Amino acid sequence: MEKFILALDQGTTSSRALLFDHNGNIRSVAQKEFTQIFPKPGWVEHDPKEIWSSQVAVAAEAMSKISINGSYLQGIGITNQRETSIVWDKKTSEPVYNAIVWQDRRTSSFCDELKEKGLTEIIRKKTGLVIDAYFSGTKIKWILDNIKGARARAQKGELAFGTVDTWLVWKLTQGRRHVTDVSNASRTMLFNINTLKWDDELLALFDIPIAMMPEVASSSEVYDYTNTTFFASKVPIGGIAGDQQSAMFGQMCVDEGMVKNTYGTGCFILKNTGHKPFLSSNNLITTIAWQINGQVTYALEGSIFIGGAVVQWLRDGLGIINSSAEVEALAAQVPDNGDVFFVPSFTGMGAPYWDQYARGIMVGISRGTNRSHIARAALEGIAYQTMDVMNAMEADTCLKITELRVDGGASANNLLMQFQADIIGIPVIRPEVVETTALGAAYLAGLSTGFWANIDELKKQWQLNRRFFPKMSKEMTDSLKVKWADAVVRAKSWSK
Repeated sequence: MEKFILALDQGTTSSRALLFDHNGNIRSVAQKEFTQIFPKPGWVEHDPKEIWSSQVAVAAEAMSKISINGSYLQGIGITNQRETSIVWDKKTSEPVYNAIVWQDRRTSSFCDELKEKGLTEIIRKKTGLVIDAYFSGTKIKWILDNIKGARARAQKGELAFGTVDTWLVWKLTQGRRHVTDVSNASRTMLFNINTLKWDDELLALFDIPIAMMPEVASSSEVYDYTNTTFFASKVPIGGIAGDQQSAMFGQMCVDEGMVKNTYGTGCFILKNTGHKPFLSSNNLITTIAWQINGQVTYALEGSIFIGGAVVQWLRDGLGIINSSAEVEALAAQVPDNGDVFFVPSFTGMGAPYWDQYARGIMVGISRGTNRSHIARAALEGIAYQTMDVMNAMEADTCLKITELRVDGGASANNLLMQFQADIIGIPVIRPEVVETTALGAAYLAGLSTGFWANIDELKKQWQLNRRFFPKMSKEMTDSLKVKWADAVVRAKSWSK
């Protein structure tokens, strides 16, 4: 009987399930969008129950498409939107509040207080992170401070915290396992990436009881088995990684110096820095990529908050396209951006600026500007942000990056990928399987359950789809870079 690995890819705007065969091919996929909740400007929430129900629904759909049940599964891998924070009752599994999403900015003022107290460097040395509302620690504190009775219940050991991976494992095992992996733990601002433990000093700083925190495990091991009637058999849960680390593993960026960018809701550029944490001097963050067989791999990361989400905004907010797929054809109707520059900092700026108060801005609009120019400027804004992060990476490591591996939904956009190669001046490499986030989770689960023997076997599965070479003149790229930098300055600190 042919076996499969089920990858649960729980993203920011949708839940997905993919079934992979032994050759690393996708045999079935299902996807379901879920509700985005915006209670106030800058606030972003999800319903944890809807996250769970949508994830279960797509898992069932993916299996039904090829007429299999849980007995055909060798393992389950989980990859998830990172930093998004959920707190629930350990007895009832009822969330005490909505999930506070990684994009949420409600704790920006508290982050400012931490900076004013001079805590930037101690937090950076312990966690590899900058102080920002992006990470989980301040979100947990907000829930404990603002939900009636939550802090008292947490101190009694009645409440559990988890990022989305933890929530899914909890639900899959019916509360039997409260666990996360090192990659997700490293995004909380509470985990010491040197000792690989929850940090008592940081927990005290945020006033978060240790009893809330999940056990931290490696990224590839059998954590437990499903304990629901849904799979009709007990299936090992064998891999967990945050979405960007999972994509990096799916891209087989397993050697030091390799770089990938995932074009999802946001854009996330990660560079493999080997087995020791490398602290950035250029506002990048240090993160744990994964831990396999006891060996931790670290990465430098530049997080861009708005990537593909700008295309969603063109569709839902501006209404100039009916579907995201239309944006490339619309942008291709003009030869250039018509001197329009679009900085899509709708929820602040991530790396390398880390401006919580920046907001989106479009400059250079004239009477001749049309919707094609706006579409092109939006796509180019994604590429410029990537360029800024890669420049910071090169400055940190004093090493020239020679290629960029790309994946995620927007990597299918040839116009964007060509412009990306033009503006960074190096080849952009797209693999045959661009679903590398789910693939990475499948690989991690497959390694722990014996589906694949080792990483060398996985490397042989990576296949090239297309290589984009730079074509634009240096004179043109230099001119564009100057105007982009000017537009960024104008977007900074807007809401402050």
